[in-house]
Amino acid sequence: MAQLRDTYSEFVARNVEVLVVGPEDAGAFSEYWQAHSLPFVGLPDPAHHVLKLYGQQVKLFKLGRMPAQVLVDKEGIARFVHYGHSMQDIPEVTEVLALVDEMEATADTGDA
Repeated sequence: MAQLRDTYSEFVARNVEVLVVGPEDAGAFSEYWQAHSLPFVGLPDPAHHVLKLYGQQVKLFKLGRMPAQVLVDKEGIARFVHYGHSMQDIPEVTEVLALVDEMEATADTGDA
């Protein structure tokens, strides 16, 4: 999450909201957000409601949720989904920003 925090201004410049959903309860989430000065929105999901909506996997042998990244456009359509197989399987922020730029370019030309 430090990478997201450090590049958050890049998302803001593109009019993109970052939302991180995690398995912790609201208290633990709040403590983590404050301790790490995270500028984006964090949504606690201890009952896995959001996880189930987006098909994120839980693997008990890997200690919980597998990472998932979803880019949702302004109409609410998921345009990119990446399900990781481990906590190291997360796209680089530069890759995500390139996808955001591509989505915006497609929206501008009406080719979505």
